[in-house]
Amino acid sequence: MKPVVIVTGASKGIGLAVTRYLLHKYNANVVAISRTKTPELDELASDSLMVVECDIADDKAFSDAISQGVSRYQTIDGLILNAATLDPLGRIGGDSSLDAWRKHFDVNFFSLVTAAKATLPYLQKSQNNGGRIVFVSSGAAVKGTAGWGPYNASKAAMNSLCRTLAEEAPDVVSLAVRPGMVDTNMQGTLRSTGGAHMNEKEHQFFIQAHLEGKLVKPEDCGHVIAALSVHASRSLSGQFVSWDSEECKPYRNE
Repeated sequence: MKPVVIVTGASKGIGLAVTRYLLHKYNANVVAISRTKTPELDELASDSLMVVECDIADDKAFSDAISQGVSRYQTIDGLILNAATLDPLGRIGGDSSLDAWRKHFDVNFFSLVTAAKATLPYLQKSQNNGGRIVFVSSGAAVKGTAGWGPYNASKAAMNSLCRTLAEEAPDVVSLAVRPGMVDTNMQGTLRSTGGAHMNEKEHQFFIQAHLEGKLVKPEDCGHVIAALSVHASRSLSGQFVSWDSEECKPYRNE
């Protein structure tokens, strides 16, 4: 039976790479949830791909989007929580409003709770050796980068949610993955506007990494994330692992 995997933030970057691998390498049915469609996502159109346009910060719309996927494919075997925002950048003592923090958490954290609540009943009944939830996290979860207050906090909360789910739903593998510095729009934003908020040394680090070609390709970490969503070992549940770690070696495209 083909696995059914839900992917959020599927229209570009890591999410698009993950969707391609799931369709073409892992023969999965994919429910791609994204704020907007893109030509790249349209090119993947097939009976195995269902694209649902949705603002994941709208909990009812997000729950309905997941229900649409279940109605079409009858089950859920994997959930990849990739959608996220970096906004707002700014110092805690600066002029970022509390409302901006709340909006950030609506996307980066509360949407995760919505997704978990909506999918757990199906993941727990998955015939694919149990269901799997892959949280696309960040090194920011364990490092307090200046100017990234909401992002640091939301990714730390994500990892905590992952650990809690691993305890509460032991029949579902829940793990958080650090994809590294990926060559996406987020990195472009950091290079162009991050200097106004970050420490100079850290800002220059990102600029230099780009100049030296050290950014991770979405296809590289995306392969690991896609593979984990269908094959992750139960021993990884509750862990926070880097895509290029020894634990993830069996899931890399090597």
